[in-house]
Amino acid sequence: MNGVVIPQTPIAVDFWSLRRAGTARLFFLSHMHSDHTVGLSSTWARPLYCSPITAHLLHRHLQVSKQWIRALEVGESHVLPLDEIGQETMTVTLLDANHCPGSVMFLFEGYFGTILYTGDFRYTPSMLKEPALSLGKQIDTLYLDNTNCNPALVLPTRQEATRQIVQLIRQFPQHNIKIGLYSLGKESLLEQLALEFRTWVVLNPRRLELVQLLGLADVFTVEEKAGRIHAVDHTEICHSAMLQWNKTHPTIAILPTSRPIRSPHPGVYTIPYSDHSSYSELRAFVAALRPCQVVPIVRRQPCGEFFEDSLSPRLSVPLIPHSVQQYMCSSPRKTNMLWQLERRLKRPRIQGVVFESPEEKADQGKVDRDSKKHKKENLSPQPGDPEKLCLHPLQPRKQLFPDFSRKECEEPVLLCDSKKMATVLTAPLQFSVHLQPADEFNSAETREEIGLGSPMIPRGGNGSPARGNQRSLVDYDSPLSHVSKDTHPAAESRGLALKYLLTPVNFFRARFSSRNFDQQVEKYQKSTV
Repeated sequence: MNGVVIPQTPIAVDFWSLRRAGTARLFFLSHMHSDHTVGLSSTWARPLYCSPITAHLLHRHLQVSKQWIRALEVGESHVLPLDEIGQETMTVTLLDANHCPGSVMFLFEGYFGTILYTGDFRYTPSMLKEPALSLGKQIDTLYLDNTNCNPALVLPTRQEATRQIVQLIRQFPQHNIKIGLYSLGKESLLEQLALEFRTWVVLNPRRLELVQLLGLADVFTVEEKAGRIHAVDHTEICHSAMLQWNKTHPTIAILPTSRPIRSPHPGVYTIPYSDHSSYSELRAFVAALRPCQVVPIVRRQPCGEFFEDSLSPRLSVPLIPHSVQQYMCSSPRKTNMLWQLERRLKRPRIQGVVFESPEEKADQGKVDRDSKKHKKENLSPQPGDPEKLCLHPLQPRKQLFPDFSRKECEEPVLLCDSKKMATVLTAPLQFSVHLQPADEFNSAETREEIGLGSPMIPRGGNGSPARGNQRSLVDYDSPLSHVSKDTHPAAESRGLALKYLLTPVNFFRARFSSRNFDQQVEKYQKSTV
């Protein structure tokens, strides 16, 4: 496993053993090669920082949940907190590592100084022109990819190695070519070969998805017989496979790697094409940066003695801020507190019944009271129905108020089934009920008794009765106009009913007592028995 927990910091790079991570709270992934993802799986549940391409591959191939992946743009600086209160921060800059799709180097800057973690990388002089490295910053600690840090190992550049592969393929113009690769990397080599020999390169569906993501030339396919160059997993190239392939068609295999490999078959060729820096390139890189110390990423290959002449004087070990110490020593579950709080705030809240104020409803419900679309409401049964003369308990019915402000008119209304009394218990607050009384209720003594004054007949602007669109809510065709004088209640009870029907709703809200009204109704019912 190639990974590290940086001492005196809460930072871990390519290190996924939580039990051994100790005080690490910020986790970074340099690229998606398997030797850098040991221990990383779909069960991972901590924030993880990486490049956008690596973020896509991480979710696609290892099924790590997107909620934990934090994609950081390459070439830009990002500020991250080093404690739970945001008092201490650091700046991290991602630099292209020139190794495989999505691979990056991490430049950390904070209370600990400046730390550069290369991950796996292939050095090019253009890296020193990156703004983050060209400002003459002092690198305190350099974590270096020392895979090929061996003076005895001489490697060509990738351009030179590509030319060697092209010359080899030209020696076998009628052969199929099998190129053994890891699951990720050397896609640009395949593209160059396809363009050089004007042939399709056959890939498996997984790698085809990757090259489409990278935006390479349209020279790749999954059809086996479409082209003579086939990219296969390096483990497939063996003696038995070579025998099988050559039974159907002449075939050679190429392994583009700097690692020493014993050829399993005469038709297998190894070309020193490497995505890791050579020894001479590492020397040039360290000499240009002049770090205070070099720490090898591949720990089994010490390399410190090769760069002693290129180091700067070491500085004292910085003190860890108190807030960072608390952050590093806190429970790992608490480190996700801010993220969980943010996630909860984004969740839609489940709301119950929302009541709106009557005043707001009244403002919205002001319309023409005299519209022709008024619906008639039966407030009492038709006269002459002997079965309905008896009093029944109040039963809920749906009140049919006018069409305007329909939403406000859908509350149930309690109506008495007795034809002797019509009682409206609920009505929208924005309506004042206007009744055009029938002739039976227009006697002078009745109006004087209940204090109505003159009959409530709508009139136009000149004092004449309203015409056209102006009609009362209950007109002469309503059941109230058909109540005979023989069935009228006593004057007192009749006045009580009319008072209730004609009383503005605002009066009920302020002074009406349902208990007193029920007592009066009960008294009235007893007087009619």
